Amino acid sequence: MKAAEIKALSAEQRTAKLAELKEELFNLHFQQAINQLDNPMRIKAVKKDIARIKTVEREIELASSNS
Repeated sequence: MKAAEIKALSAEQRTAKLAELKEELFNLHFQQAINQLDNPMRIKAVKKDIARIKTVEREIELASSNS
């Protein structure tokens, strides 16, 4: 997911997407622990998506506080 796509989402959609990604990350870690993870690179991608969402939320927060 790209930053521009995240910025296009509403606040509720970003929150929902963040919760969904955190749940997916938990499930991926669980699969890795029991050696059933097919694509270990997915963990890295999900972590980056979570960071992107948090970064965009912080940018919006700072922009609204400065205005």
